[in-house]
Amino acid sequence: MYELNKDEINDLEQIKNTYYMKPIINKFTELIDNKKCDWINSLNKIYEILINSENDVRQLIEDRKRKGVVSDISQALKSIAGNAFSNCMVYLFLMNKREENIKSNIFITSKKSRVKDFEKIATIKIGEETQKPDVDLIVYTKKEDGSLDKCIILSLKTSLRERAGQTYKWKLLMEIATTQNPIREKYDIKYNIFKMPIICFATVNFYNEINNPQHRGMFKFFDKAFIAKEINSDFISPLSDFINFVNEKLG
Repeated sequence: MYELNKDEINDLEQIKNTYYMKPIINKFTELIDNKKCDWINSLNKIYEILINSENDVRQLIEDRKRKGVVSDISQALKSIAGNAFSNCMVYLFLMNKREENIKSNIFITSKKSRVKDFEKIATIKIGEETQKPDVDLIVYTKKEDGSLDKCIILSLKTSLRERAGQTYKWKLLMEIATTQNPIREKYDIKYNIFKMPIICFATVNFYNEINNPQHRGMFKFFDKAFIAKEINSDFISPLSDFINFVNEKLG
C-alpha cells in the first residue's frame, strides 16, 4: 500500500471533514466494505451516490439554516453539487493511489498555486490580453526540481449547459496557438509552452444531456471525455477508465 505524502493526507482529511461530504463518503465506504465495488469502479458510482446522498445533505443544510449559517437551501444545494463532484474525484483518486492503482509519481490538486510553472502552460496571449483554461483539477507529474513535467487539465461539470462550451473553446484556441495557421497570425496569438497539456472533460450528467447530439459533438474536441456512470460509448468513457488513462499518459 502506497503511503500518501503530507499534502495528500491533508487533502484527504479536509474532504472527510467537509460537512456535506460525510454522508457521501460513508456511502462509498459501504460499497467497498460490502464488496459491491472496488476503488477503481467506485468512480462510476459518483452519480448514483450523489443522487442517493441528496436527502442526507439537505438535512445537514437545513440544520445549518436553523443555526443561521445558510440563508438559501436551494442555492446551497446547487453550490454543493459541483464542489461534491470535485471532492469525490480527489478523494477517490487518492484512495486509488493509496491502493497502488495509480503510479506514485502522479499527483492531483484543485490548487493551481501548488503546481510550479502551471501558469506558463495555462496562459495564451492574444495581443496584449490573455486567456486561461477552465481548470477544476490538475493531474500532474513533477521534475526532479519540483517543477511541472506533464499534466492533465480536467474540467468537471455536473451539467453540460453553457459551461462545457467554455472548456472546449479554450482547447480549440490552444490548437490554433500551437499550429501554423492564418488565424494565429491575424489575432496575434502566442502560446509559449514547454509541453502540451492534455485536456479532459468529466461529467455526472445530472440532466441526461449527453443524449443531445450537439453536446455529444463537443466531446470530440477533448483529448478524452468521461462520465461518472457505467456507460461506455464511442464518444465518452466511464470514469473508471480515467485511472488507466492517467497512468498511461503521465506515468
